[in-house]
Amino acid sequence: MGQPVREYLLTLCVTAAVTYLLTGPVRKFAIAAGAMPEIRARDVHREPTPRLGGIAMFGGLCAGLLVASHLTNLKSVFENSNEPRALLSGAALIWILGVLDDKWGVDALVKLGGQMIAAGVMVLQGLTILWIPIPGVGTVSLTPMQGTLLTVALVVITINAVNFVDGLDGLASGMVCIAAAAFFMYAYRMWFGYGIEAAAPATLFSVVLMGMCLGFLPHNMHPARIFMGDSGSMLIGLVMAAGAVSVTGQVDPDLLNVKAGGLREATHAMVPVYIPLLLPLTVIAVPVADLILAIVRRTWKGQSPFAADRGHLHHRLLEIGHSHSRAVLIMYFWSALIAFGAVAYSANNASMWIVLGIVLLSAVGLVLLLLPRFTPRAPLWAEWMVPPRYRRVAPAAVPAGTAAATEDEDAVEPEEEREPVPAGLHGATAIGDRSRFVGRRKADSHR
Repeated sequence: MGQPVREYLLTLCVTAAVTYLLTGPVRKFAIAAGAMPEIRARDVHREPTPRLGGIAMFGGLCAGLLVASHLTNLKSVFENSNEPRALLSGAALIWILGVLDDKWGVDALVKLGGQMIAAGVMVLQGLTILWIPIPGVGTVSLTPMQGTLLTVALVVITINAVNFVDGLDGLASGMVCIAAAAFFMYAYRMWFGYGIEAAAPATLFSVVLMGMCLGFLPHNMHPARIFMGDSGSMLIGLVMAAGAVSVTGQVDPDLLNVKAGGLREATHAMVPVYIPLLLPLTVIAVPVADLILAIVRRTWKGQSPFAADRGHLHHRLLEIGHSHSRAVLIMYFWSALIAFGAVAYSANNASMWIVLGIVLLSAVGLVLLLLPRFTPRAPLWAEWMVPPRYRRVAPAAVPAGTAAATEDEDAVEPEEEREPVPAGLHGATAIGDRSRFVGRRKADSHR
């Protein structure tokens, strides 16, 4: 048991390291190529920022799969299944489509068609839903046409759910990383807990997806130095969907029934699939809810479902007074609560402690939503570890003109008073060390 964990950890580290190291050169390439679109009305950033971060994420995906194919335990996934090759083929197509969109822009219907083609390529290579468990009915086998349509629909929904939630720095990559971690726990339990080899590809996909997000996240945290763009958001959405299709539609519930030791135990193990039937809709419930609300909102206004607006959940969090970082952390909280709550409930859904814990944490999340202007304060013994804005010392107590006072004044500077730095030639202000706002530059600065 220990050796597979080490191999998964090695795959995770290699994927994250390659993604992290590639993001810097990709950022400079995006600036030189002019992949820095003008700031739109719905955007929350204040200066042009390069895109094409999906190039680095695709490099991490290829590196992770390459390393895994040479490891002792994980190489059996490539020998016994064609799903990794199917994933790589679909990912390459969706990545190319995203790169074109980030640089030149692609019509929404063309992108939808490209997403369907990428899903179809995976279906042709065997990554498809073969059967689905339906509560009260049992296992229902699907015809090839039904399986293809359901797989394509799931892939397209997941891709667009991730793409819709990619509106704040670090939001999409962090939420998908949380979902992938919960997905890994579920798939790993299916494979090594019950000995079901069909769950092995989904376990590998989850590890690679976590590495892609973790490697890109340091460059994408607020203030972001690069955006993943559609080339990244659609890519991680497709990888998430591929894992969901693999573990939901390839694992036979009847085999799980035998491995688990009975119908009751098998039903408990398949709870994340039964509620709400598809695991990806459980672990990315927040992006899916945002997607559904966006479609209803735009259709109600007589607009196209693909029309852009500022009505997403993260936009509403900013409007009610939450800061950028706090809005992202709240979205992280709800994603982790739903994802890990579902996994914990699948492991032991007879325990009331799990239900009570989920209810309690939900109440905490609601309190956080109702206190947008609350600033947490660190205890006295930990003040040296946190920024000045979280310390108990009032700004007036710091002598005026000192570095600490200047730093604290910058921390509480109203967002409306800051003026964005205009981009230079090809966004030259985004290269190297830079001052994000004009008001923060000192008179004696060498920049």
